[in-house]
Amino acid sequence: MLTFMRLIDFIKQSCSTGLLPKTLMRRTLVKPLPPFCLSRPHSRPLTLSISYRNVESQPKPPKLLSHPISIFSSRFIYTPSYLPPPEWIEPIVNTSDLASANPQDLKPSPWVSQIINLLDASYNLESNLDSFCHKFLIKLSPNFVAFILASVEVQNKPDVALRFFTWAAKQKKYTHKLECYVSLINVLALANDLEKVRSLFGQLKEMGFVMSMSSANSLIKNFGGLGLVEELLWVWRRMKENGIEPSLYTYNFLLNGLVNSMFIESAEQVFEAMQNGKIRADVVSYNTLIKGYCKIGKTQKAMEMLRTMETIILEPDKITYMTLMQACYSEGSFDSCLSLYHEMVEKGCEVPPHAYSLIIGGLCKEGKCLEGYAVLENMIQNGVKANVVIYTTLIDAFAKCGKMEEALKLFKRMKTNGLEADEVSYGAIVNGLCKSGRLEEAMEYFRFCRANQVAVNAMFYCSLIDGLGKAGRVDEAQKLFEDMVANGCPRDSYCYNALIDALAKCGRVNEALALFNRMDDEGCDQTVYTYTILISGLFKEHKNEDAMKLWDIMIDKGITPTAASFRALSIGLCLSGKVTRACKILDDLAPMGVIPETAFEDMIHVLCKVGRVKEACKLADGVVDRGREIPGRIRTVLINALRKAGNADLAMKLMHSKIGIGYDRIGSIKRRVKFRTLLES
Repeated sequence: MLTFMRLIDFIKQSCSTGLLPKTLMRRTLVKPLPPFCLSRPHSRPLTLSISYRNVESQPKPPKLLSHPISIFSSRFIYTPSYLPPPEWIEPIVNTSDLASANPQDLKPSPWVSQIINLLDASYNLESNLDSFCHKFLIKLSPNFVAFILASVEVQNKPDVALRFFTWAAKQKKYTHKLECYVSLINVLALANDLEKVRSLFGQLKEMGFVMSMSSANSLIKNFGGLGLVEELLWVWRRMKENGIEPSLYTYNFLLNGLVNSMFIESAEQVFEAMQNGKIRADVVSYNTLIKGYCKIGKTQKAMEMLRTMETIILEPDKITYMTLMQACYSEGSFDSCLSLYHEMVEKGCEVPPHAYSLIIGGLCKEGKCLEGYAVLENMIQNGVKANVVIYTTLIDAFAKCGKMEEALKLFKRMKTNGLEADEVSYGAIVNGLCKSGRLEEAMEYFRFCRANQVAVNAMFYCSLIDGLGKAGRVDEAQKLFEDMVANGCPRDSYCYNALIDALAKCGRVNEALALFNRMDDEGCDQTVYTYTILISGLFKEHKNEDAMKLWDIMIDKGITPTAASFRALSIGLCLSGKVTRACKILDDLAPMGVIPETAFEDMIHVLCKVGRVKEACKLADGVVDRGREIPGRIRTVLINALRKAGNADLAMKLMHSKIGIGYDRIGSIKRRVKFRTLLES
């Protein structure tokens, strides 16, 4: 009997290690057995049953034979090969038999890397997996599938992950567990595939899994990032149903999801629940709610949250300040942005490079080039290296302020510090040189960029065309304009407008109109600025009707006029003696929401400038009589217009009289003194 048991153990060992012979039968030499029967005459042959276990090493494939094992009482025993059932493999090597096993020492099973290698997005992916598992008699457990789906190698392969998930579900006696769904949802969420995420989550809900803390956190985080509020709240309710108490991380994930979905009021309620419950909000919680307030434009409330953090001795971090600084910068509140920067410095908080970019950019937008330069020096002293964007912002600001020498010094310093100037940097230099009239230097930079493979964009060309046009070198501007397409640079509205402006100002209105029609043919947008240039040019050439037709075309196309476009039209009409028509057009603009604040002031000024004081007084009376402006303001406008036009006598007379603001009484009737009486006496 002992010999028989040894034989059985040997056969089991052979099956599990894959050390079976290549021949169909083998002969095993054993001691002779005593002559007795092991079973009843008609009993079935003895078969071995191997239970599912974790496979830690890769076996050699066994031969597929189906004969049962028979044992005979003789000197030689023939044992037919036996095919064991497939074994479920786990992702982690089983060390349960080691007394000193440390969870940190656990390593992935060798099977993991081999399965990952098969996930190659090929057409035969599923058949390759089938062949591999059949060859080594293995099946992938739900833990193994979840582990593979959560691996780094699969994170950026949503299609492969979905195919693997679908293939695994077809294994016999296999059912996905909760972690399998969660891992796949994470992969699909990274790919921003909302449709598949919703579909997969629908399957998860039908399975009726008991929610775990880690799975809930992962789902809430992913749904929050995608803005799937209904799914997020379902997970939250499921947690409560399963008796899982939310952790601080769960609350923060929920807050972030609600904020990303713009449910700020709901986020406020969750935050209040945290404050009143066992879980206290941390800096991440405050940062999330601050982000929400900034998203909906409640920057002041976000600032109040910052001050609340200070009262409860919760130290804000760089994310807190950066969120607020970004919001202040977007709203144009550069002073608040600067105050936050100083507060960061005082508290010893790390100032990231992007914060310096915001501060320098804000100061430069306000024309405070020197203050921006001081921040740059402070940045370098603190060991933060300035990038090309920061240098370019300062270069552009100095150039726009007319300080080209400082701009050029900064440009050279940037290159000395090892930073490679890009097309934006060169564009800022060229634009500044063109505006300051240094066209030859600008052209040298242009030729340098062309020779050294620096991309020359449309704004680059626009600066040169505009500079040449303003200098009266219109033919050169036209040649540069025509060369753009040949050099691989498409023309945009800015380039067209620059050349149209140059042609219109030098009296070549017909060529400007031809270029205007060409814009339409080439599919380039005709902007309100394009119409404004042409309307002004046509009025100067006394083509009043053509100018009015162009105005009507602009209105018909749905292009909203600006104060500048109406100024061009009204001045042209006033100079041609059509003040009433200008006033009527101004009335028509009101329903469109266009109300130029200085419209009447501009019209009075231009009339006084050309000596048409009587018409200016008549216009002033009409404005006051219709209640469009208070008499005192119109009176001041008229005095200034007369003074600027060199008619000081009339200005003094108006100033020392009651014209416009005083009243004459004729019997019981009280009437305002008209402006037109200025010329009657």
